[in-house]
Amino acid sequence: MSASSPGCYPGLSYSTPSALLNMPPPQKKEVTIFCDGSSLGNGQAAARAAAVALLGYQGIWRAVGSYLGCATNQQAEVAAAALGLESLREPCKVHLFTDSRYVVETMSGRFRRKTNHSWWERLDKAAARHAIKWEWTKGHNGHVVQEATDRAARRIAALERVDEEVLQEAVDTIGVTEIG
Repeated sequence: MSASSPGCYPGLSYSTPSALLNMPPPQKKEVTIFCDGSSLGNGQAAARAAAVALLGYQGIWRAVGSYLGCATNQQAEVAAAALGLESLREPCKVHLFTDSRYVVETMSGRFRRKTNHSWWERLDKAAARHAIKWEWTKGHNGHVVQEATDRAARRIAALERVDEEVLQEAVDTIGVTEIG
């Protein structure tokens, strides 16, 4: 953009201060996401699956969940990561934790996608606008946020519906916690 450009009206022009032209782009918000999927009866016709993500920004957390119906555990894990990323309102710098090596290794390009293509397409679309660090965390190892995420996913799968009280309980378990 030049310092003097034509405006909307002929004969008028405006000036843009050079300081505005040289400003760096605004910093993306740094968000932490813990996500987990659960499939009760995994691999069976009557499987009940759910996905949950806990999103943290400056120590404040919120939870999102989805009842998936009949889905495998791998599909629920992929859906949980997508759900967390889809819940962000703007492009962010994301540190995403999951206990699914399947998700981390695939999104890092180390595993080839042989199945679940529609699930991966959803995650790819959700991830496209964010800068993401994918990190595996050991499940069922006492990490308060990961355990709260896992518990909420299992409860939603068992209930066969998203229950706001279950999600709020997950947030309440964490309290104000910065992951860094």
